[in-house]
Amino acid sequence: MLVQMVHIEVKPGHVDEFIEAFRINYEGTRANEEGNLRFDVLRDPDNAHKFMIYEVFRSEEDFQAHRNTAHYKECVRRIDPIIAGPRTKTYYNAEMADYIS
Repeated sequence: MLVQMVHIEVKPGHVDEFIEAFRINYEGTRANEEGNLRFDVLRDPDNAHKFMIYEVFRSEEDFQAHRNTAHYKECVRRIDPIIAGPRTKTYYNAEMADYIS
């Protein structure tokens, strides 16, 4: 399993727009990608402009397929102008994890 954690900071005044744009990716991934086991959009309780996206995929191939979907590309197109700096990503292999898809 491949785990991706993405850290994103949204520019002031654009949080609602960010959430709406990310909903496209979230819903598209959960509804249409069998290789996605988990997709969480987390918000920092101390800073409403900071988000962490936690995603788990069965394999590297499933992850790469995700990056080529229309919903992913549309989300990135919408959020790129409203985020404060680049998205940072960290990857892990899940050695011991149980996920219900």
